[in-house]
Amino acid sequence: MTDSITIALSKGRILDETLPLLKEAGIELVDDVKKSRKLVFPTTDPNVRVLILRATDVPTYVQYGGADLGVTGKDVLMEHGGDGLYEPLDLNISRCRLMTAGKKDCNAPEGRLRVATKFVNLARRYYAAQGRQADIIKLYGAMELAPILGLADEIVDIVDTGNTLKANGLEARELIENISSRLVVNRASMKMKHQGINPIIEMMAVAVEKRRASE
Repeated sequence: MTDSITIALSKGRILDETLPLLKEAGIELVDDVKKSRKLVFPTTDPNVRVLILRATDVPTYVQYGGADLGVTGKDVLMEHGGDGLYEPLDLNISRCRLMTAGKKDCNAPEGRLRVATKFVNLARRYYAAQGRQADIIKLYGAMELAPILGLADEIVDIVDTGNTLKANGLEARELIENISSRLVVNRASMKMKHQGINPIIEMMAVAVEKRRASE
């Protein structure tokens, strides 16, 4: 159907916290996502289907029209750049902080920095804005090892409790951005399918406010 709506959701914690908000908007998955290997799920609304993707892929699917709406973290959107996307709603879920971090009680060098991160574009912009020269080293995981093994002076990563940093002898330094998950919409879909998309945005906004009021 040309008016059908596809929603791309991020795996993991974001998915767990988004499903109740979608339920408030009258959209529930027909199958148990945790017991299925499928990537495309029908919902209780015959005009809506849900994709389950890596968080980093959600903006790309929405930007290029593979999905009409998506949910992903602000960190991912900042790294992606956000071209072709509307960001109408902060869902206020999966909150954390994007920070720099380094070895405890060890100041960053004065000159050129080596920085390990998976947020290459974001880190490059951040250090440039600080007037710091930085060589960015891309890693996909285990960021905490980079300062320990001398691979990098600092890391840029998501910090939740900070326990992983402490366990590895690191400390958080500078806050780059407070992060939460956002609802994003394809620009063309917003124009062509606004009658189907706007009610979803409005009902999810109500659900977000209801959750915020109960906190």
